[in-house]
Amino acid sequence: MSINKIRSMMYGSAKILGDVNAVKRGTIGKRIVRRIVGKITGRMMGKFIK
Repeated sequence: MSINKIRSMMYGSAKILGDVNAVKRGTIGKRIVRRIVGKITGRMMGKFIK
């Protein structure tokens, strides 16, 4: 197994654990909005950097 696969699995598990934690704390709405905004920002920056 390569380092990249291990890293992506760890990031994926961290994302799931963060979702579980947000549900427990009752802040899942904020988390969803921040994740969407982060994806949009990342895509926009990717277009500008090209």
